[in-house]
Amino acid sequence: MKEKVQEILNQIRPQLQVDGGDVELVDVKDGIVSVRLVGHCVGCPMSTMTLKNGIERILKSQIPDVKQVVSV
Repeated sequence: MKEKVQEILNQIRPQLQVDGGDVELVDVKDGIVSVRLVGHCVGCPMSTMTLKNGIERILKSQIPDVKQVVSV
C-alpha cells in the first residue's frame, strides 16, 4: 500500500509546489498515513485543510484501506 500512497502523493505534489509547499511520505501503518508538510505548508493556516480536505480525501477515495492521514 505504501507504493500506491506514494504514487498518489506524486500526483498531488505539483498542486502544493505551485504555492511553494510540498508533502513527504513518512510511513504507512495500519491504514494510517503519516506525512510531513514542508516548504510554505509549514505554519500555513490552511495546512490542516490541505491535509484533511485535500490529501486525506484523495487518498481515502483511491485507497479504501486508508483510515486517516496525519502530519508528523
